[in-house]
Amino acid sequence: MSEALILEKRGSVATITLNNPPANTWTLDSLNQLEKIVQELNVDREIVSLVIVSDSPKFFSAGADLKQFADGDKEQAAEVAQAFGRAFETLTDFRGVSIAAINGYAMGGGLEVALACDLRIAGDQAVMALPEASVGLLPCAGGTQNLTLLVGEGWAKRMILCGERVNAEQAQTIGLVEEVVATDDLRARALELAHQVAKQSPDSIAACKQLVQMGRSLPQRQVLPAERELFIALFDGENQKEGVNAFLEKRTPAWQYD
Repeated sequence: MSEALILEKRGSVATITLNNPPANTWTLDSLNQLEKIVQELNVDREIVSLVIVSDSPKFFSAGADLKQFADGDKEQAAEVAQAFGRAFETLTDFRGVSIAAINGYAMGGGLEVALACDLRIAGDQAVMALPEASVGLLPCAGGTQNLTLLVGEGWAKRMILCGERVNAEQAQTIGLVEEVVATDDLRARALELAHQVAKQSPDSIAACKQLVQMGRSLPQRQVLPAERELFIALFDGENQKEGVNAFLEKRTPAWQYD
């Protein structure tokens, strides 16, 4: 297996470290590897959260390796675009909670992988952008849609159409990231948040995430009945009874992950 992505599991938390120096660019191989890793994590019921980090002092990820597009080969571009879509949509559909710990530059596909996660924490030196139009391309891995959902049409157009970069403070202000911490504390804070997830019922997490994301494409009037249906469906599993009784008995619940 390529070392462009390094997977580590500790308890309920999986960590993927981006490891393709110097700028952690995405290639066809690394995109296919990400898709495979997330699919395998979905099967591992002990894993409830996933953190994506970079060990590079300068880059979270600079996005796609542009050498893939230098010769104008349309078929190759289509293959890479499809791989981006499959990988990042698989990440979005991860049954647990995914967290991007953004340090340094997150550009193009490097920002799009963070946008595909449930939560984003930025180091205070982070810089984010979707600069594809400046090289004759466009964000094809969910960037036009996911960025707009988070920051609204105005800021999405500023970043995509004008090529505007935002720093960590700006990103938090416009809703692109949920939290900014000192870069030295970034990994620890992301892992702390990931460990908080383990306190919740895995059944409830999956259902709640499904409902929140349904709101992206469906009217609220259609989602509200599904909310009640999924609430009732929780009673088919053991975790509902365990959670309620643990609360009443003032003890920590022992969740089942199968």
